[in-house]
Amino acid sequence: MALDVVFGDPRRGHPVAAFGQVAKALERRLYRDDRGRGALYVGVLVGGAAGAGVLVERWTRGRAGWRVASTALATWAVLGGTSLGREGLRMARVLEEGDVERGRELLSHLCARDPAGLGVDELARATVESVAENTSDAVVAPLFWGLVGGVPGLLAYRAANTLDAMVGYRSERYERFGWAAARLDDVLNWVPARVTGVLAVIAAGRRAPDALRVLVRDGGRHPSPNAGRCEAAFAGALGVRLGGVNSYGGITERRDEMGDGRAPEVRDVRKAVRLSAGVAGLAALVIGVRR
Repeated sequence: MALDVVFGDPRRGHPVAAFGQVAKALERRLYRDDRGRGALYVGVLVGGAAGAGVLVERWTRGRAGWRVASTALATWAVLGGTSLGREGLRMARVLEEGDVERGRELLSHLCARDPAGLGVDELARATVESVAENTSDAVVAPLFWGLVGGVPGLLAYRAANTLDAMVGYRSERYERFGWAAARLDDVLNWVPARVTGVLAVIAAGRRAPDALRVLVRDGGRHPSPNAGRCEAAFAGALGVRLGGVNSYGGITERRDEMGDGRAPEVRDVRKAVRLSAGVAGLAALVIGVRR
């Protein structure tokens, strides 16, 4: 985690990017508009990532220094909290300057929402929601699965989460082929998302009662079985109202709102990034004590 805080994601040769290239190549060979083919695709790639982790742990057995180094490097490779925070702060700076066009360009770095037509406040809301959800995906979930499964758990989780981002979204091409990736990601994030919600309540400080109330009341209102837990806790902690009308791939969705406060504003983006960092710190503390 210290490596991630200091350096963020490697600019070149990122292992996750290399995995993505392998996944694209395999997709070209295996793709068929069929759930079975999609399950095979996910099984090969996630199983391969876990298998690589097993080999690393076998090779480092009895070699304490190498075990520490390999676990540290694997953890750094799969974490994304610092990069998430940097993207959030970039968006904050752009919106504070009133550069809506640039903000729309940056939104793709955070989520798949259609940016066309979004104003400053809608871009702020999208950023806050993305930071909240991805605090689980980029920090808490990798640490959780590293705790549970060591290096194999770290690599398998990141492989599954990456595949969900690549093929797990709803579209004509991936409606069936991407089903297995989306469902596996839902399963792997079920516990971490709820842990993220609880940690956000703790990190909320004096607003902890509001964060807990909104988490319990509104956490299940999101279409995702997991994202709502994170977003609801952040909404209560920040005193804002998340949810509403979103557009993905030309399809407009109206989602239930979470929270009782005002609509998010530009100033809330920096607050969300700070809250995300607080959750990350608590997660590291909890897992460090547990180990």
